[in-house]
Amino acid sequence: MARRAIILFAHGARDPQWARPFQQLVAELGELLPGERIVLAFLELMQPSLDQCAAALHAEGIRQLRVVPVFLGFGGHLKQDLPEQVKTIEKKFADLQITLEPPIGEQPEVIAAIARAIAR
Repeated sequence: MARRAIILFAHGARDPQWARPFQQLVAELGELLPGERIVLAFLELMQPSLDQCAAALHAEGIRQLRVVPVFLGFGGHLKQDLPEQVKTIEKKFADLQITLEPPIGEQPEVIAAIARAIAR
């Protein structure tokens, strides 16, 4: 059983098809990191929420979480909403270590990959 997990944190949308690329990302990460639990959480409009994911993972025995925002940039949701949610979760589960990472879209290799995809 995994003791660590990665939560991919996405915005959410009304259309369920919107989540397909994120679900594919979960599947591909699962193949790359077989020893880690990979799940998807949403800020709004879709389930599960970050709080629901953290509670479920904690109940499974997970004690280390990496929260990776799958956003292109560091806007208001990531500056305010996400840190507030993480603080609330940390208060509920004192034995849960949470690492909050920068948005995936601000990583140089992601920017380069997007540029290559657009250029072809």
